[in-house]
Amino acid sequence: MSRIAKHPIKIPAGVEVKLNGKKLVVKGKKGELSLDLVHDIAAEIKDGTLQLKPLSNARLAKDMWGTTASNFRNMLKGVTEGYSKRLLLEGVGFRAALKGKDLVLQIGFSHEVNYKTPQGIEIKVPKQTEVEIHGIDKQKVGQVSAEIYSMKPPEPYKGKGFRYEGQHVRRKEGKKK
Repeated sequence: MSRIAKHPIKIPAGVEVKLNGKKLVVKGKKGELSLDLVHDIAAEIKDGTLQLKPLSNARLAKDMWGTTASNFRNMLKGVTEGYSKRLLLEGVGFRAALKGKDLVLQIGFSHEVNYKTPQGIEIKVPKQTEVEIHGIDKQKVGQVSAEIYSMKPPEPYKGKGFRYEGQHVRRKEGKKK
């Protein structure tokens, strides 16, 4: 049984939640998100709260009960505050820039790498060695930052490549004579 989903989820002021059959739609000041409910989960909105309940004792229903509650809480935070991740680029000659809405990277290859920004995501480059990803969908922000990170993950000898802000890269000792 889920301890996360047992309690009703309070809907903050300024956020509008609609339930259309098995689809939850959350609208706030930053935008609108929707979530399709699993057929084993029921939702009920009353008195400014959302209550989720499993419709059966099946394992899928129990598993998805807490997951659905967490996804809904993430949607509430996304439409009110939004999500962001920051990537730092380290290495001689490595730099990032914006061309329109697309990200252009020089990361040690013989060519520039262009990354097309998906819809619903905003990318900022405050410095040549920093990339900020903003959006209202937590999953999409994480996916975009993981795709950019995977283009040049940090290598263990010199630490060149992308790293998340606050990430510690374990360094190896080089060859000895």
